[in-house]
Amino acid sequence: MRRMKRNCPPPFRFTLIFGLTLVLLAGCSQRRVTTGSPTGTSPGSNVAQTATTQIGKPYRAGGSSPQRGFDCSGLVYWAYGQHGIKIPRTTTGQARAGTSVSRSGLMPGDIVVFRESSGRNQLHTGIYTGNNNFIHSPNSRSSVRIDSLNASHWRRVFVSGRRIVSSRKR
Repeated sequence: MRRMKRNCPPPFRFTLIFGLTLVLLAGCSQRRVTTGSPTGTSPGSNVAQTATTQIGKPYRAGGSSPQRGFDCSGLVYWAYGQHGIKIPRTTTGQARAGTSVSRSGLMPGDIVVFRESSGRNQLHTGIYTGNNNFIHSPNSRSSVRIDSLNASHWRRVFVSGRRIVSSRKR
């Protein structure tokens, strides 16, 4: 960049400095600073949306990453972790975390807990995505997917919802 000569007329110098100041201020006013969730979405919705990015990833016992695959509690643990929210890693811990929510009171991002007849601790967890749907990593014969809470099996084995984050919009 060339240096301005000292003998520039004062009005030109003022116009140049004033113009550059306006350009800089205009650029600053366009910048958005966000903390947490995007405007109009809840933290729970963000967690649910993050979980849906893993649809189709394979089930893997003990898995809690996109690279290795997920078991049910691993998917829930990973999705919350992506937003800096610490929750227990196990289904038993997740079934006790946060506050209890009835099926009719579920909000996106709530953990849904089921009592299964098979499995080591007989619990299964997923994340409520809205519209009576939830995302989970069902078993070794399947991959991460969305299912309906209205399906007879899930309706029969539903235990509770657990609210970890406020559903209030920021």
